Amino acid sequence: MTAAPPGAAPAALPPGGGLLLADKGEGVTSFQVVAHVRRALRVAKVGHGGTLDPMATGLLPLLLGEATKLTGYVQGQDKEYVATVRLGVSTDTLDATGTVTRERPVPPLEAGDLAAALPRFVGEIDQVPPMFSALHAGGRRLHELARAGVEIDRPPRRVRVHALTLLEWTPPRLRLRVACSSGTYVRSLAADLGETLGCGAHVQALVRTGLGPFALADAVPWAVVQAGDPAALAARILPADRAVAHLPAVRLSPAAARRIAAGQGVPAAELESPPAGGPGPCRLYVGEVLLGVGELSTRGVRPLRLLHADRPGPRPLPG
Repeated sequence: MTAAPPGAAPAALPPGGGLLLADKGEGVTSFQVVAHVRRALRVAKVGHGGTLDPMATGLLPLLLGEATKLTGYVQGQDKEYVATVRLGVSTDTLDATGTVTRERPVPPLEAGDLAAALPRFVGEIDQVPPMFSALHAGGRRLHELARAGVEIDRPPRRVRVHALTLLEWTPPRLRLRVACSSGTYVRSLAADLGETLGCGAHVQALVRTGLGPFALADAVPWAVVQAGDPAALAARILPADRAVAHLPAVRLSPAAARRIAAGQGVPAAELESPPAGGPGPCRLYVGEVLLGVGELSTRGVRPLRLLHADRPGPRPLPG
């Protein structure tokens, strides 16, 4: 990956920062993509909206500048993947990067047999996170313990799989479309499916095709991200409020906006527009400018994450 030449001017971000949808390539970490884009655009703060394993490719939303304060609202949205699953081979990482732990013959399955096995994994399910994951236990990440040869008990977590669709069956491989809640491990889903079929399985390839309202088709191609041309990347930066477009909008008068900026709440009777949603997080605007995210209740709204409170500007980074 290349970056902007030393001395290049920082990218001019929209007010409140911005959002860049990237198509992550294979073999790099999400953090490496973040660091690369930060150097290319020469902005001080860049974060991502949901980790992808190095093996995985696809949609990686990047939040720039003040918009990094919205990271949690992006990461928590539903996701969609296309997974290539190899039956008959189990690995310690549950994907193709790991060491083979067991091989078993694949039964003579038809596409109908596979389709019949999928519904048990749809809906709310309990899922044991893989040891090779970024979750913490005792102050260390699970993958660090796994690489040290340590395996610990992991309590199952409740996740939701909205849809699980068989796209293709070419023995011993199948392709699945997975629509799921945040926190779902497709690797664990594939391994559990393999055990249900009696032959084991691992994920051979994984592409994130959607996250919340965003689609892979709208992302900056990986070759463009790799090239790191500041102008090409800056041209694809979206306004920060696209990151929280799923939240209801609340519009404030200039006077109410000043109170929000000072950390104070605003009674419901003083809101410029009635909220479109019920209690919970909402977008706060004065005019067309996004102030940040607030918490809406029957009594009014209070600030949660403000983008313009300190009005930071981009600053050059070392070349």
